[in-house]
Amino acid sequence: MSAVPISVSTLAAMKSRGERIVSLTCYDASFARLLDSAGVDLMLVGDSLGMVLQGHRTTVPVTLDQMVYHTACVSRGCERALLVADLPFLACATPDRAFDAAARLMQEGGAQVVKIEGGAPVMEIVRRLSDQGVPVCGHLGLMPQSVNRLGGYRFQGRDHASAEAIRHDALALQDAGATMLVLECVPAALAGEIARTLNIPVIGIGAGAECDGQVLVVYDMLGLNSGRPPSFSRDFMTGRESIGAAVAAYVAAVREGSFPAAAETPF
Repeated sequence: MSAVPISVSTLAAMKSRGERIVSLTCYDASFARLLDSAGVDLMLVGDSLGMVLQGHRTTVPVTLDQMVYHTACVSRGCERALLVADLPFLACATPDRAFDAAARLMQEGGAQVVKIEGGAPVMEIVRRLSDQGVPVCGHLGLMPQSVNRLGGYRFQGRDHASAEAIRHDALALQDAGATMLVLECVPAALAGEIARTLNIPVIGIGAGAECDGQVLVVYDMLGLNSGRPPSFSRDFMTGRESIGAAVAAYVAAVREGSFPAAAETPF
């Protein structure tokens, strides 16, 4: 494993060479050091912390102050991996709010990329942030911040119209300057098609094995679920004696393409 820090250019080069990108969520410095040493390429400080750390039912209650705090914690333990942080609920309600939030995540939190959920409504914000030198990761498919509008955590893009909308938004995000894209809970065939079409890396979660990389919530990957685990996840702690060994197994499985397997690809 190279000690050279990962950049957005590194991930683009990995895509062009067909090398799978490994990502996990991370919320503190101790986990950041562990994930870094295991060879994780991208750490995502996700607003999923609202559910797995704070005990909320959704990500909606997570504030910008909390995102900045946890991003700063992770940045102190992260030396190699690329650090991506979520813009939380309604942080992109206006361009000015998005600019201010992105500035705080990068200047105070140490994020190198900010992640924005949504398609057409946030396209101009993505373009303007990119024009100002802010690397942006898009997020399409199941968008947890929109769970109240979607009516629950459901797979997206299963009918022609919604699949076409995701295709359109993916291309539009790339054209607006996004440097990468997360596809969450969409059919594997659709995700694979988008990954092959776009020039930017496409990271999947519940989107099959044909994406350029994979991301999981680190607590799901470790089997630390209070209820039923996501159908697309895998407990890498099973049969292993340490968290470090579980993370290393996840890294290896993504790199070699054995995760996700068919059983972890619902559609």
